Amino acid sequence: MKTKSLLLNLLSGIVGGGIVLAGVLLFASPKEADKSESQLVYNEQKSDDIPVSKVALGGNAMGSTDFCNAAEKCMPAVVHIKTSYNQPTYTLYDFIFGTQSAMQVSASGSGVIVSSDGYIVTNNHVIENAEVIEVVMNNKKSYTGKVIGRDATTDLALLKIEASDLPYLTYGNSDDLRIGEWVLAIGNPFNLTSTVTAGIVSAKARNIDANSGNQVIESYIQTDAAVNPGSSGGALVNAKGELVGINSAIASQTGSYVGYSFAIPVNMVRKIVADLAEFGSAQRAYMGIEMMDLNSQTAKKLNIDDVDGVYVARVVSGGAAEKSGISVGDIILAVNDTKVNSATELLEIISLYRPGANVTLDVKSGSSTRKVDMTLQNRYGGTELAKSESINDLGAHFEPVSDQLKSRLRIRNGIQVSDLTAGKLAASGIQNGFIIVRANNKNINSVQDLENAIKSSGNAIFLEGIYPNGMTGYYALKLN
Repeated sequence: MKTKSLLLNLLSGIVGGGIVLAGVLLFASPKEADKSESQLVYNEQKSDDIPVSKVALGGNAMGSTDFCNAAEKCMPAVVHIKTSYNQPTYTLYDFIFGTQSAMQVSASGSGVIVSSDGYIVTNNHVIENAEVIEVVMNNKKSYTGKVIGRDATTDLALLKIEASDLPYLTYGNSDDLRIGEWVLAIGNPFNLTSTVTAGIVSAKARNIDANSGNQVIESYIQTDAAVNPGSSGGALVNAKGELVGINSAIASQTGSYVGYSFAIPVNMVRKIVADLAEFGSAQRAYMGIEMMDLNSQTAKKLNIDDVDGVYVARVVSGGAAEKSGISVGDIILAVNDTKVNSATELLEIISLYRPGANVTLDVKSGSSTRKVDMTLQNRYGGTELAKSESINDLGAHFEPVSDQLKSRLRIRNGIQVSDLTAGKLAASGIQNGFIIVRANNKNINSVQDLENAIKSSGNAIFLEGIYPNGMTGYYALKLN
């Protein structure tokens, strides 16, 4: 009996010990797992790359970019732009009685404050026909906007409001953007003010022919951040809250966002804004070439070994390229040590310079590569910078005519229309580039000459001039 009792006690002890050991293991494991998860969160939060927020989902710690700070910082500097203008209409009554009616047209878009004293950048197409521009701040305060300058080639415009101590966005560096990097689009789509969407950079130096048929520079940042009508002119910012682009276009067959949006790179924006603020018009530099992208088919056709660089298809006589020794068949590989592999990339880099600037190209001729120094020119073959002046009543900016253009057109004087807004010149049919040579039979050499002619002309003025293609024009303007 004693032996049986001893064995029973021993068995009970073994079972009890097993139960205790199992309990220790069962309740100790979660504590070790908690310690491991806490260490993971701590290590990720120590990262200096981007702010990280933690979300517990299914027992795992997952990281996601936190845009709250960037959105809060940037929203006050993005404005709502409302425009209106009178569009002429012709009714049967107008036809019978010789009158003209007008219908008021309203539109809206977005803009970005880039200085505390009220300079605002937006798209040219947002304010192109505007007679009245209203700028509405994020806090609903409203101002009247004045056009400082416009550039249809890059679809950018600079406005000014009379205000101070405004919130504004600082420029980032669009060259530093990486494919896959997170960005925010901020604007006013469908009049939904202060809308923020997020996406990634999908591509760079994208040409989408948004302004087909016009002389334009397109080198867009492509993103999948949702952008819709009304977002044009709004901000594309990085996770730090820096301005990296101006939202400008979408690729859509419906007119609404379907997955692709496009922004003008801020490095181009910064240069154009500086030009418009200082000169009233963009100071565009030209190389004097026609270029072509290379691919396997074109390389084989041209008997070229590889597809790197940009092929020179034509050299303009007297242009910067010809003067620097570049010939048809050369391949441009880099500009100031920045590689280029498409015409779009090359145009974007050159757009950052003014006429008279010197650049160094890596050029391949046959099997050899050489460095070529080039002085960029203006559109007339010179290196001068042209400051434009405006006459508000006419709705236009004017700039001097270069000596080269005067010589080519065989004229001795004149001022050139560099930028048209809604006004009397545009209403009369005058187009950009027109050179006013005479007004009421008086030679015009300056904007002051034209202003004097207007003051002494009474109710109407007769303008004579010529376009850069040699076509002459005659226009009668009613002033009152």
